[in-house]
Amino acid sequence: MSVQERKQRERAERERLIVATARELAEEQGWDAVTTRRLAERIEYSQPVLYSHFRGKREIIGAVALEGAAELAAQLRAASAGAAESTEGARGRVTALARAYLDFAERNPAVYDAMFQLDGGLAFAAEDTPQALKDGFAALLETLRDVAGEGVEPGLFTEVFWASLHGLVTLTRAGRLPAGEAERRVGLLVSRLAVV
Repeated sequence: MSVQERKQRERAERERLIVATARELAEEQGWDAVTTRRLAERIEYSQPVLYSHFRGKREIIGAVALEGAAELAAQLRAASAGAAESTEGARGRVTALARAYLDFAERNPAVYDAMFQLDGGLAFAAEDTPQALKDGFAALLETLRDVAGEGVEPGLFTEVFWASLHGLVTLTRAGRLPAGEAERRVGLLVSRLAVV
């Protein structure tokens, strides 16, 4: 391995460490606790080293969001594929997709915030949208296109379904919806929106 390859590998490892540490700190104490000073202390690098990877907290949030989008896409696809093997058909796939989305948001609140609530400097629904975000939407679309209904554009249907899931996450986390009703809400959402 050349010196240049080793330096590139070490740089990539430092970047992964910064993102993982920011994510861990945010999950433990919230995004307000994530500062370059605290990150530098936790990973035992100087602040200038952090700034050589990220210009600031906004870019770190964006990196966490991209990582989270990739994880969410993988979990949505796995849930849909797992349900495809059952006898429930399209309804089972859509239900599994919705459950996986809500479960991801519940298990990873700081990552979810980085993806959808905080400014990570990422473009959504634009030409310069990062591939990880496009892939997250594609993971929804792959399952939902078959249940959009006749004459309904699948992308638009996916946006509405996604907005419904996001609304359930946001309202539940804010204590605006009674706890313990997620399963009934998913059932209602699937039965009323998806043509199965």
